[in-house]
Amino acid sequence: MIRYPRPLQANDGIAVIAISSGVSAPFHDRLDQALDGLRAQGYRVIEGRTLRHQHKSASGPATERAAELMAMLCDPDIAAVLPPWGGELAIELLSRLDFAQLATLPPKWLLGFSDVSTVQLPLLLRAGWASAHGANLMQLQPGETDTLTAATLSRLTLPVGSGFEQEASTEARAHWLNPAMATPSFTGRLIGGCLDTLARLAGSPYGDLPGFIARHREEGVILYLENAEMAPCELVRALWGLRLNGWLDGLADLMLGRNSGPEPDSQEQLVYRDALASALGDLPYPVLLDVDIGHRPPQWLLINGALATVHVDGHRASINQQLC
Repeated sequence: MIRYPRPLQANDGIAVIAISSGVSAPFHDRLDQALDGLRAQGYRVIEGRTLRHQHKSASGPATERAAELMAMLCDPDIAAVLPPWGGELAIELLSRLDFAQLATLPPKWLLGFSDVSTVQLPLLLRAGWASAHGANLMQLQPGETDTLTAATLSRLTLPVGSGFEQEASTEARAHWLNPAMATPSFTGRLIGGCLDTLARLAGSPYGDLPGFIARHREEGVILYLENAEMAPCELVRALWGLRLNGWLDGLADLMLGRNSGPEPDSQEQLVYRDALASALGDLPYPVLLDVDIGHRPPQWLLINGALATVHVDGHRASINQQLC
């Protein structure tokens, strides 16, 4: 069962805490602008203790970050948790979170991408919580002109049972890895995030995606992934790791965001498209590339757990998500 948080509304409490990287002094002005933007929309902002700190690649010790996240997820006065951005070390929190307890509590929104998806995926798989993979708080600046980014928080005010549609940005030029399997549309439950970090969860108690696929086989499952920093050979290893752990078996479709990893400058080395062909070229379902997901903005807001239909018209993709 997938459980959706209640819609955000005026005077709701939003916890801004650093579950991975904190915000160091040079970025405090930008952080304050984002927080003022939340307040201008009528939300109450609760700052985390380590939010404005950064030491040894994280905002604070793992025990402190995990305890604060757990407290905010359990607090009935908090409607949403918005980390400022991702980072590197959210994986340290997983064994310190009580997912069994969270499964008994009303869900609340966890919004973000990159390392935030390290927590979002287990929240769905182990506690049944839907979550929002999209622009991080530090991107939600007042006066944002990109329509996809500007609409991020408004999507979280929608009630259960409703839906919304997003068109492709002008940056996106979707295309198929396996054109022979091209299809005008496909449907399934959404789940996914940043490949760099989610690949580490495959085969662990926090990454039972094969179980999720089996439970939703009749509806179908759409896995979405995006590469942040991996070079092509590491990308091949990560994708094959998912295959060996059953993550790519029985999907309705696989969607990949625009690549932001490095490309080699030598013809003797594997390039990104070669890496995808090597790891994914023989999959028995469509693989859609270069959609609005991930570290190359703008990006769609994707609700983990939502029932989605993706339409593809030439190089333009759109997505409809139903909170059901």
